[in-house]
Amino acid sequence: MVAAFASTSAVPYAHTVLIEAEAFDNPGGWVLDQQFMDQMGSPYLLAHGLGAPVEDATTAVEFPATGGYHVWARTRDWVAPWNAPGLANAATAPGKFLLVVDGKPLETVFGTEGAEWHWQDGGIVEIEKRKVPIALHDLTGFEGRCEAIIFSSAPDFTPPNEREALEVFRRKALGLPEEPDDAGEFDLVVVGGGIAGTCAALSAARLGLRVAFIQDRPVLGGNNSSEVRVWLGGETNYAPYPRIGDVVKELDQERRGHPGPAEIYEDERKESLVETEKNISLFLNCRANAVETESGRIQAVAARHVGTGRRLRFRGGCFADCTGDGAIGFLAGADHEMTPTGHMGPSNLWSVVDTGKPSPFPRCPWAVDLSDKPFPGREGHASGYGAGLASLGKWYWESGFNRDPIEDAELIRDANLRAMYGAWDCLKNVDCQYPNHRIEWAAYIAGKRESRRLLGDVVLTREDIESGKKHPDGCVPTSWSIDLHLPDKRYVKGFESDPFISKADFGEYKRPYWVPYRCLYSRNVENLFMAGRDISVTHEALGAVRVMRTTGMMGEIVGMAAAICKKHGATPRGVYENHLDELKHLMKRGIGKLPAPAFRTERGPDPRPEDPS
Repeated sequence: MVAAFASTSAVPYAHTVLIEAEAFDNPGGWVLDQQFMDQMGSPYLLAHGLGAPVEDATTAVEFPATGGYHVWARTRDWVAPWNAPGLANAATAPGKFLLVVDGKPLETVFGTEGAEWHWQDGGIVEIEKRKVPIALHDLTGFEGRCEAIIFSSAPDFTPPNEREALEVFRRKALGLPEEPDDAGEFDLVVVGGGIAGTCAALSAARLGLRVAFIQDRPVLGGNNSSEVRVWLGGETNYAPYPRIGDVVKELDQERRGHPGPAEIYEDERKESLVETEKNISLFLNCRANAVETESGRIQAVAARHVGTGRRLRFRGGCFADCTGDGAIGFLAGADHEMTPTGHMGPSNLWSVVDTGKPSPFPRCPWAVDLSDKPFPGREGHASGYGAGLASLGKWYWESGFNRDPIEDAELIRDANLRAMYGAWDCLKNVDCQYPNHRIEWAAYIAGKRESRRLLGDVVLTREDIESGKKHPDGCVPTSWSIDLHLPDKRYVKGFESDPFISKADFGEYKRPYWVPYRCLYSRNVENLFMAGRDISVTHEALGAVRVMRTTGMMGEIVGMAAAICKKHGATPRGVYENHLDELKHLMKRGIGKLPAPAFRTERGPDPRPEDPS
């Protein structure tokens, strides 16, 4: 089943009206971005037009009375953090937009000031009737963003901007309850709807567990969704457990692309597979961002619907952190590690298309200036990853190697976009190439590789993998090289603070290597599993285990172990200590619904350089 939420509208609070942008009746061409709400407080609407202004977002506002109202919009100048010559000012800011009230645009141009999220003052507007249409009118198509709008007739009112004060104000202004609504009690609560989380939910449900499956986007698949478009890497179905990987096979697609069109990622089929499982309650568009613990156990998680702001509380016996960022474990106080510098960054893939007609592109003085720099895809420069258009927008367009992957996540994504726009500006307007081409698609949802890693009873190391160290609880086969990304030195000069092209360093070992089950649960939160890139490995070992067919098999194992926990009243650690043979029996049996695939005894081919990884 899919849990549905009714939308909310603006509710007057005293003489003040708050309109959350994500709750607009019609977002128009603006897209909903929830990736950074834990850092800045809320989802927001993003004018992701790739250089062409997007259609207005519209809604209707009920005012408590007519008269004069002070107006603010919570926004920012998204390129201001770079503070470099030639970057945006009020005249050239890329994220400019207007607020249109009752058909009349305000004089203020929003998105033109301030590197941080803040309430930009829009002056006074006269409201002449109680119900008024308003619109966000994008001026550029270059990533303008609006989180909320406030109208206030109170003479001394100042909008709160500090996180906790803003949250209290938001809850009161929108009439939201202080406590989350009860969503029920489940045997397993899976947070994170990527391939790992989807496999965990399907595995547990097929073994009879009641599963709450929480995903903060409208689609499943994570990096393998139409929103991010990274292909599945790794191999499945190895002896002596040839049925491990059966569920991953059900999620796999027949066609592939780099990045390829949206339809080949089959979002609907993934959701359909989940919906057909009667034991799964699916909660899309819900961001789990609060945890209740007692005596070293998670009692419940709370999630906020990204469109309505309403919160739900999920009680559970066991919990699975499949968020990639280790968000639930972090909130629960789980031991964790994060490599502060020299880690792998996210990519925002993009592609171009020949329109068959002249397709001009505006100059972008605020983007990364590549007019006199080499980059993959520029004529006369051999990148090693192909030539011309084939080199643009692939996995190696990657930023954030030395920035905090959690706190700086929005800045890292924006750095990727600045590099993309800078490269395309250079090709179109400096090199005068591709006159009929335009950027067809670009991911605004980042395809992440590395952030927090939650620590289990075993922390797998590169040395373990390379030496072939065996574990009695080996359960997930790795078939990918130790694939680590660092800035490509050919492109770093002049961009030392934000390099944007990576190079893969492949370390070899005898494959497959079997990851121990003890990497899949927390060593200090006794009912917490994890599956995905946040499992218990070192930075270097992550290079071998992070690809999605491998993480999907982790999810299968977590679902099996959670079923054993339920059956015996055991903890995840107790499964290893007392029920390992039973887990191995389930691993032999498998829980797939497709015919058994041919199994492997040896590794397949190495990942190709053009593969997204």
